[in-house]
Amino acid sequence: MNKTHVVKEKKPNWHFIDAENQTLGRLASDIAKLLIGKHKENFSYRVNVGDKVVVTNTSKLRVTGNKLKDKKYRWHTGYPGGLKEESLEGLLSRNPERVIEQAVKGMLPKNKLQRERMRNLYVYAGPTHPHMAQEK
Repeated sequence: MNKTHVVKEKKPNWHFIDAENQTLGRLASDIAKLLIGKHKENFSYRVNVGDKVVVTNTSKLRVTGNKLKDKKYRWHTGYPGGLKEESLEGLLSRNPERVIEQAVKGMLPKNKLQRERMRNLYVYAGPTHPHMAQEK
């Protein structure tokens, strides 16, 4: 008889995090733990039991050291000579939500659940967000 591992699914909790004056890496690792669900008693690697996380004030994020100028984000457009590069300082001023999203995505396990877990992350540059109804 084959016994399968059964995880009872509960409704996900909502966590609201204010990113003002918080360090990027520490904040991203805390968010990743909440998205994975490691803080829950019914945690399982193969089932998405994580919670929903709303992050506000990402434009006021704090970065230590010389990372603002030294850290580079690189991507390729797919065309010849299409390697693009942008510093953390430029990305924070242009699109601060993307900085948090990329940091958290890099800390999630690289498996089939990564995209599903990233859908539970909501990031906003300012203090307001459309998820006020979920706050208790």
